Amino acid sequence: MDVVFLGPPGAGKGTQAQRLERLEGLVQFSTGDLLREHRTAGTPLGRAAQDYMDRGELVPDALIIEMMEGELDRTNGGVLLDGFPRTVPQAVALDALLARKGRRPAIAVLFDIDLSLIQERLEGRWTNPRTGRVYHERFAPPRVAGIDDEDGGPLIQRDDDTAETIRKRLVVYREQTEPLVAYYRGQGRLYSVDATQPVDVVSAEIERVLHRRTGERRA
Repeated sequence: MDVVFLGPPGAGKGTQAQRLERLEGLVQFSTGDLLREHRTAGTPLGRAAQDYMDRGELVPDALIIEMMEGELDRTNGGVLLDGFPRTVPQAVALDALLARKGRRPAIAVLFDIDLSLIQERLEGRWTNPRTGRVYHERFAPPRVAGIDDEDGGPLIQRDDDTAETIRKRLVVYREQTEPLVAYYRGQGRLYSVDATQPVDVVSAEIERVLHRRTGERRA
């Protein structure tokens, strides 16, 4: 099963994605991480993406889809997409890609949360730049402030977690995601979870969604 996570930055998608990797065997794909990996490795896709970024332009959908296709070719099981698709055209392109691969259409899990709660979450967020693991100084702190629990390395606070940047990101999120939510809802592939609940409760809700969807497909 392939799953798309929808929700504002700071809704807990990254935390839940890591849990699903362990519990359900899904492989997490983040387009931001993939772009950075390709650029660092200097692959043809990475160089092409860098050219667009150097000109201040968005990386085209076709390039992102080509990157995703390469990742799917190396993956046998289900995948979990965080940060893609961001628009309805991208969702349509993803559906077409999965169909070409003989895979079922992805389902979408919406992390439902009042956007007024997001700013507090993001301003206290700390990230392990080596693994992507996310902490929060209030809601999910590391055992030692500023230090990752697993590898003992330093945590960072990202530049895009400043108050002004957060406000801009939320405006963009609302404009892009509302049509995307309508797209998946219209196809009967949207499932909503209450992202304001504790991490373990949200995990249980998502697992119920996945198991229910698996049962529907077998029926």
